[in-house]
Amino acid sequence: MAHVRDPRVDDYIAALPPWQQEYCAHVRELVHRADPEVAETIKRTVQPYFVLDGNICAFLAAKDHLNVFLYDGAMVPDPDGIITAGQGNKTARTVAFREGDPVNEPALLAMFRAIIANNRAGGWRKLQSERGTS
Repeated sequence: MAHVRDPRVDDYIAALPPWQQEYCAHVRELVHRADPEVAETIKRTVQPYFVLDGNICAFLAAKDHLNVFLYDGAMVPDPDGIITAGQGNKTARTVAFREGDPVNEPALLAMFRAIIANNRAGGWRKLQSERGTS
């Protein structure tokens, strides 16, 4: 099943350098592969977000890298060590890609699926509260 592309997300990606466009397209495909019900939107005026019963991830391009923010409340395990920043952040962690970096598809896909499962279970804030880990 093909996902619905938000033309505003297309516009955001199209304005980036070619190498960042490639990373965005790759990660975009992975988040939709995680669950075909994932929707795209723009928040904070220009930032692409991918949502399903809550935020999953967002893109933010910088001059020399692309940030993919994972909205998981630091609940999703990272056994492959793909998180590059925000390890202790209580809202979102970051996977940053610089030109030429490999994309660990299995690890990123697993994280997206875990975030979606948490969202469907009420969201990471609710889950942390229930576990007494907030």
